[in-house]
Amino acid sequence: LPERERTELKRRKLLLEVTLKSYWIRKGSAFSTAVARPETELTPDMIATGSWRQLPFKPYNFSSLGLPPACGHLHPLLKVRSELRQIFLEMG
Repeated sequence: LPERERTELKRRKLLLEVTLKSYWIRKGSAFSTAVARPETELTPDMIATGSWRQLPFKPYNFSSLGLPPACGHLHPLLKVRSELRQIFLEMG
């Protein structure tokens, strides 16, 4: 449509412009139907046989926080110290 007719139809709300996006997906050079899990650890057997050279390894993530430490208990002397501190705070 010419620009003039298009603006007139838009003004009268008889035309609605829609943007349509499409993607072409093709198989790449590394396409495989089998899911290969990368190795996470290097074992002494891999080093001895030399099989580590052909295996894919999972990259290290140095920015991850890791697991939080398991909850523990206070040392008995720290418990006594905190109790004495609380007593003295209550006394003023």
